[in-house]
Amino acid sequence: MSTTQARPGTRVDMPVVGMHCAACAARIERALADAPGVSQAAVNFATGRATVAYDPAATDVAALREAVRGAGYDALPPVGGPARPGEPDPEQAGRDAALRRLRLRFLLALVLTVPLAVLGMGGHLVPSLAPYLDFPGRPWVELALATPVLFVAGWEFFAGAWAAARHRAADMNTLVAVGTLSAYVYSVVATFAPGVFAGAHAGHPAAVAVYYEVAAVIITLILLGRLLEAGARSRTGGAIRALIGLAPKTARVERGGAEADVPVAEVVPGDIVRVRPGEKIPVDGTVLDGSSAVDEGMLTGEPLPVTKRPGDPVIGATVNTTGSFRMTATKVGADTVLQQIVRLVREAQGSKAPIQRLADVVAGYFVPAVLCVAVATFVVWFDLSPPETRLSFALLTFVSVLIIACPCALGLATPTAVMVGTGRGARAGVLIKGGGPLETAHRLTTVVLDKTGTVTEGKPAVTEVSPVGMSADDLLRLAAGAERGSEHPLARAVIADAEARGLTPPRPERFEAVAGHGLDATVEGKRVLVGNRRLMAARGVSLDGASLPPEAGRTLLFVAVEGAFAGTIAVADPVKPTSKAAVERLHRMGLELVLLTGDNRTTAEAVAREVGIDRVVAEVLPEGKAAEVEKLRAAGRVVAMVGDGINDAPALAAADVGVAMGTGTDVAIEAAGITLVKGDLGGVASAIALSRATMRTIRQNLFFAFAYNVLGIPIAAGVLYPLTGWLLSPVLASAAMALSSVSVVANALRLNRFDLRRGA
Repeated sequence: MSTTQARPGTRVDMPVVGMHCAACAARIERALADAPGVSQAAVNFATGRATVAYDPAATDVAALREAVRGAGYDALPPVGGPARPGEPDPEQAGRDAALRRLRLRFLLALVLTVPLAVLGMGGHLVPSLAPYLDFPGRPWVELALATPVLFVAGWEFFAGAWAAARHRAADMNTLVAVGTLSAYVYSVVATFAPGVFAGAHAGHPAAVAVYYEVAAVIITLILLGRLLEAGARSRTGGAIRALIGLAPKTARVERGGAEADVPVAEVVPGDIVRVRPGEKIPVDGTVLDGSSAVDEGMLTGEPLPVTKRPGDPVIGATVNTTGSFRMTATKVGADTVLQQIVRLVREAQGSKAPIQRLADVVAGYFVPAVLCVAVATFVVWFDLSPPETRLSFALLTFVSVLIIACPCALGLATPTAVMVGTGRGARAGVLIKGGGPLETAHRLTTVVLDKTGTVTEGKPAVTEVSPVGMSADDLLRLAAGAERGSEHPLARAVIADAEARGLTPPRPERFEAVAGHGLDATVEGKRVLVGNRRLMAARGVSLDGASLPPEAGRTLLFVAVEGAFAGTIAVADPVKPTSKAAVERLHRMGLELVLLTGDNRTTAEAVAREVGIDRVVAEVLPEGKAAEVEKLRAAGRVVAMVGDGINDAPALAAADVGVAMGTGTDVAIEAAGITLVKGDLGGVASAIALSRATMRTIRQNLFFAFAYNVLGIPIAAGVLYPLTGWLLSPVLASAAMALSSVSVVANALRLNRFDLRRGA
């Protein structure tokens, strides 16, 4: 990305190489935040990615990467989006290469550590082997085996520790490097000059023990833990890889009077594409001719195919099941629904939940505190132990404290759960834009629902036309012409009814949407008003001769032509089949429901009664919707607003969590923190259930990570030794540290099996 192409407030995602714990992420985050021109920086340890918002007039990506290198790490070129179908993902390729290198280092360490462990510990575990293993020159053999383990297989620990030290910082590498190097250097001195420790071993230089196997086993176990952790973490990003894998590689396009298969990347808007039975739809578009049933389950989670006819939209990567049809490409490349979902999921998985701030703050102080505890442990044991064991006890407890306290589990506790939770939602058509909405949703107490397009189908139909002073066809034709500039579902109903009667609605010469009231347009040189009673009153139109108030479930549109009342159009919008069950589920989850609509009270209350909604606030303007949401929040409620239209955007932004129907407008979707691809109200309950499950997992992970260190560090320091005679071996400490990280990731992966339809 060049600065000439960037815009103010540019955001960039950069994969970061070399992070090993939350303290690493915190140091990189500080370095980026302090860089000139950076307004915001966030580094996610679980995803291995830095997200930076910056002013391109003050800095550029090259300078940002240099800031990361200055902190002792490296940053790869920015993530510009998913790779094209059939092309390798460079970021994933880099991670795969790093995983292969890690596997080779582990295998080298394992091959050398096994015989070393047998030499160092075999005699203690199997006393009958002691005479065979205790031979002259054994320390020299152990030295030869341990050295490559530490300084070849484990070199990254020492390089990372040195980089941290140069920046006056400490991280997991510091703990591992100091601990293993202490055991190694002690053993080297004991091998070359055992007399140095004669005073500490009751005057028996030959009794001086060496701990090469301790240093080597620690390195090997930590490498094993990282290998297992890397494998588990790779599965947390499976949602994005699965979504990218859905994209077809080719499209059959009509060009030059013939059909030809071309790469999807070469399809441009306006191309005519043939889709045959069993094929994936290559890009977003509109059916031109033909019909078929399309399986949209990959986006909506809906198991039943959806019938598509001429004029219906189709989405790229969905599957054409039976018929054949031609379509006009409308969105290609990064503009397709699939690629936008990939972008949303990628951003969500790289975001931080507010609860993670606690872990970040703790991680920033944790490693220096552990170093102090380890030094204090060494001093206490050296002072209090018998002379013949003081040095070995002090050294072993010192190393154990350093190793068991590595804060990997703490750094992984929150981001892995956010990654898996947002990925699980994406596969079910629930797109959560980040850790903030994901965390807030579990605290919701009140759900505010828009009516049209949310509770109802949003596909109303005209049931009655009542003209005044003109024919029904003329009234409907002029009203439909005025409505051609509107995105409202009621407008589509009027236009569809006019076309069904064989009328041709003219295009308006002028169009003005009056939010919450209706519209003001000029059609065939005449000023036409279409809207509710408030619009007519505001424009000074008398409603003499108007029909009676609408029956339950109907909406009346009032029409005025050239300032004179011209009649009414009655429209009914059926309730979605899934709305009642969704409302019942939300009630079972302990949530209060409010129907908030600009429609008249009679219609709104009829819909509320049909589905079982508690409270109705009707005839509310868009700014009034936002005010109602603010009023609920001021009363102490945690509010979700669910809507799909432009007039819902202010309320969506005002709510604690905005939930947009994916079938709605781009403005509403942009203003919301959660998008329901399917447009089914049941997705609201699923999103809240997923949030609750994710937060339970995060709390479990944080509890385990904190409890592990709170309990593990004192045990490693030897507090149980005076009571039980038991001292934690550095080898066991390293195994426990590795397993703690793997267990946190494994716990987060359980969210992949969470049932969004039933969870609460």
